[in-house]
Amino acid sequence: MADNNSLVGGEFSRRQINDQVIIVQLLVMIFLCINILLLITFLKKEGFYTTTRYILFAVMLLSDSLILIMSDILLILSYFQFTMHIWLCIIISFVVLLYLIVTPVTLTVMTLERYVAICMPLRHGELCTTRSTVNCILIIHCLSSVPCIVILSMYFASASLRIYKQYSVCSVEIFILYRWHDHVRSAVYQFYFLIMCICIVFSYVKIMKVAKAASGENKKSTWKGLRTVSLHAFQLLLCLFRLWCPLIESAILQINVRLFIDVRYFNYIMFSLAPRCLSPLIYGLRDEKFFHALKSYAFSGWYKRNI
Repeated sequence: MADNNSLVGGEFSRRQINDQVIIVQLLVMIFLCINILLLITFLKKEGFYTTTRYILFAVMLLSDSLILIMSDILLILSYFQFTMHIWLCIIISFVVLLYLIVTPVTLTVMTLERYVAICMPLRHGELCTTRSTVNCILIIHCLSSVPCIVILSMYFASASLRIYKQYSVCSVEIFILYRWHDHVRSAVYQFYFLIMCICIVFSYVKIMKVAKAASGENKKSTWKGLRTVSLHAFQLLLCLFRLWCPLIESAILQINVRLFIDVRYFNYIMFSLAPRCLSPLIYGLRDEKFFHALKSYAFSGWYKRNI
């Protein structure tokens, strides 16, 4: 009887994991289709890729799409226990770690851009040029690469040379060889968390003051900007919680492996996939200019297919 119960429990666990994988595939496909539609709309309208906030929005869409694809591939490879060379896993993990940070950093910069637009309108055109936006994108990627470099540098300093020829299931956790590696990673992520939270709160407070003092059309525009910053803050909060996930997961792993798998799945859905669905809401639906372009492009595409 005990053996039968074990068998049933194993089959149920396997079916549950299958359901989880299928749910992730559906969510990833839906979000990727939406992101691709938004990116095509961005490229169709010349005014978008000469405006700072839309350029940053496109960067965030590309970052979200890449992290969705890469993390989903790693999920499938991990599920089927597919192994690969450690050096190949290092390259893949660097990309994943980089673009995991690019999204929250880009969100922070977009919030600061709204702060400049509302609180410093006379300097907005001077500060937010196409050239300065390109430089800003480079800075975003440089800042985002620091945690990746820290994590991989600790691994390179601690791992023996023969380990690079070995095969393993690719996961970021394989680069955490010692307990202090995990502490350093958590410290770096929490430092980023603190800096980005300070930027968000500072921008929100400043825009709130301007919103209270504004009148007429300026008041309406300022409150709309404040709501956008609030949505950015919520999206950023979800992304930043993702930086705390490794610390929580490593603590749970010491307690129960099954619980670790469940918590990790929940964290992936809630703090990796969910923030990616808010980007289309903020700029795809709430932004009037972008929404009209999206509606025009979608309608013209439907009209051509039905002629």
